[in-house]
Amino acid sequence: MVGAAVWGIATGLLLPRAAYRLAVEADQPWAPACPAGHPVRGWLGPARCASCGTGRPYGPGYGAAVAAAAACAALAAVVGAHPELVVWLLLVPVGIVLARVDLKVFRLPDVLTLPALAGTAGLLGVVALLPSHEGSWTRALIAGAVLGAAYFVLFFINPAGMGFGDVKLAPTMGLALGWYGWGTVFVGTMLGFGLGAVLGLFLIATRRADRKTPIPFGPFILAGTLAALLLT
Repeated sequence: MVGAAVWGIATGLLLPRAAYRLAVEADQPWAPACPAGHPVRGWLGPARCASCGTGRPYGPGYGAAVAAAAACAALAAVVGAHPELVVWLLLVPVGIVLARVDLKVFRLPDVLTLPALAGTAGLLGVVALLPSHEGSWTRALIAGAVLGAAYFVLFFINPAGMGFGDVKLAPTMGLALGWYGWGTVFVGTMLGFGLGAVLGLFLIATRRADRKTPIPFGPFILAGTLAALLLT
């Protein structure tokens, strides 16, 4: 568990710059400069601009490291010494960047969602060959396809209520949830929708939003998946 927490801290410290650079509108590939216009080079590391004089941060700070450490330590404590833990630990930093970007600009960039899907499917296939794994690769693949199809139907019915980035994120979460069983798929999916509904109702009740106010759903998909992996 300590090793997982260290991994979370180490990767979390590398995420802020990538999270800032990817938090752009859909017609832009990435942010080339800090808010003051100074060029940003590289993708990993803190989001600080030395050219601004004070080196003040222009993106997320240490919150990503704290979140990654907490998530990785919790997963290690629950999953234990099984090889699929490596896959979950690799997904944590990707999920944190996706959540941050979605919260900022309401999008989940393909440059993260699509490699995450292919990488998770492939790595779980390798894990399935190891004797100490606890899960089913076949069921994970089916669950990924089912969850992706379900989100696509929801998007088709109400495109204003769900982004297509959510549709492309769902199969990866389906792979993780399906690895452990259909009950986990159900719990993770319902938790995602439930958390989103609770926040929406809270914002409406406090008059910070109305029924037409857009709410990024990606963080709730990710949170629901993490909670289901920890609880079930």
